Amino acid sequence: MLKVGAALILLAVLTMFSTATISRGLGNLKTAVTHLSYFEKRDMRSTVAFVPQKGVLRPPDTLSVPVTGKDFQTDRAVLEATFRNPEPMSDSSVARGQRKFLKTCIPCHGKSMAGDGPVAAKFVPPPDLLGPQTRQRADGFIYSYIRHGGAIMPSYGAQVTAQEAYDLINFIRHQQQASPR
Repeated sequence: MLKVGAALILLAVLTMFSTATISRGLGNLKTAVTHLSYFEKRDMRSTVAFVPQKGVLRPPDTLSVPVTGKDFQTDRAVLEATFRNPEPMSDSSVARGQRKFLKTCIPCHGKSMAGDGPVAAKFVPPPDLLGPQTRQRADGFIYSYIRHGGAIMPSYGAQVTAQEAYDLINFIRHQQQASPR
C-alpha cells in the first residue's frame, strides 16, 4: 500500500514537470499552472477588443424560441384585407388611445389630426387623419402604418405596442365619427 502511494506521488511529480501533457495547446503542466495568459496591456484604454465571431449567425430554430405574441410584419395588402381590431371600441379604449396619441402622434399629426404638427413643417406633411382618404382605409392599413411604418411615416413598433395600436385605431375612428370633416 505504501508502494502504491509513493508511485502515485512520483507519477504526479513526473507529470507536473514533464514536457508532454494531455492538455492541448500548452507546453507542459507547470507552464499551464504558473503562467496565466494576460494581454500585454491590461488597461481599458489600450486593450484590443475581442475578435467578434466570424461566419454567419443562423437564426434559432422556430421550435426553440417561443414566438407567441410576436407581431410579424406581413404584406400590407393582406393585412388590410384580413386584419380585424380585437379591441372593441369602448370609452376606456378611446381614452387610452387619446393619451397615446397625445404622447406620440402630436408632433407630426397635430392636435387637430390634420397633419399640421410642429415637426410636419420640416418634412413631408402627414395625411389628415380625419380626411376622406384616411376614413376609407381599413383598420389593418392603419395598424400596419403605426407598427411598421410606411412611405412617409417611420416605424413606431418599438414605441407603440400592439394593444396601444388597437387603442389608437379606436381613437382615430371615434374622432372620425365625431368630426364633421
